[in-house]
Amino acid sequence: MNKPAILTCQNLTKRYSQGELDVEVLKGVNLQIGIGEQIAIMGASGSGKSTLLHLLGGLDKPTGGEVVLDGVNLNKVSSSQQAKLRNKSLGFIYQSHHLLGEFTVLENVAMPLLIAGLSVAEAKVRATTLLQRVGLGHRIAHKPGELSGGERQRAAVARALINKPAVILADEPTGNLDSKTAEQVYQLMLELNQELQVSFLVVTHDHELAAKMGKVLHMEDGVIVGG
Repeated sequence: MNKPAILTCQNLTKRYSQGELDVEVLKGVNLQIGIGEQIAIMGASGSGKSTLLHLLGGLDKPTGGEVVLDGVNLNKVSSSQQAKLRNKSLGFIYQSHHLLGEFTVLENVAMPLLIAGLSVAEAKVRATTLLQRVGLGHRIAHKPGELSGGERQRAAVARALINKPAVILADEPTGNLDSKTAEQVYQLMLELNQELQVSFLVVTHDHELAAKMGKVLHMEDGVIVGG
């Protein structure tokens, strides 16, 4: 039985045109992500995987088609409404952790809560609790540069989850990690997926990671060609 959809796209296209350059990156992508579902997308470099993730996350505008997140058509709301919806319903994890080096781990993880309007005190309590949950309770006062690669990525997972989003969009989340650390990050994602019913859409070249997800889709030349 299919789970209710939390994020969908229909006939999504993306074309980049500049001068004589005209590249069609996405050529009509249809995708549906159910609540609590885990989906991996694989494909060669340049097949459109990261572009798709950016469009689904409202970080870029499609040339055609539509994206619907939590019942809201992203094409039909203002950029400020999109930003609020992103902060509430989406979490992002990248190959490079994108933590801000001048802030502590606690401050990095608490930041989305502060943007959402929570008090500093409440944001710090929630961030501390989640950092303890991901095994970083002893690192909250450290800067990202003082952490190992695996610790930084766990902090990035915590930051992505701090607002209890409906969907996590992850672009090569284990790409910079050794196999043991990659497995630890995956197990953390799996636990949080099962506990919180967060959906995960993961772009990856890692066959081992993809094989552990609930569904594997393949992109080829700007379209999804199936599992």
